[in-house]
Amino acid sequence: MKIKVIINEEKEIKEISEGNTIKDLLKILEIPSETVVVKRNEFIVIEEEIIKEGDTIEIIKVIYGG
Repeated sequence: MKIKVIINEEKEIKEISEGNTIKDLLKILEIPSETVVVKRNEFIVIEEEIIKEGDTIEIIKVIYGG
């Protein structure tokens, strides 16, 4: 199935397997889940959220420090 992935203003269409979760997508993209916040169709979601055909997934890198 096809989804739109947005990372740092860069948009691309990805083909992923049906039933994949946000966590699965982050593994595919080699992005550590603890370094990002993920939005699905404009709403913040948890890693266990299942991705559906046509979803827009926005991956926002979190900046932290001391």
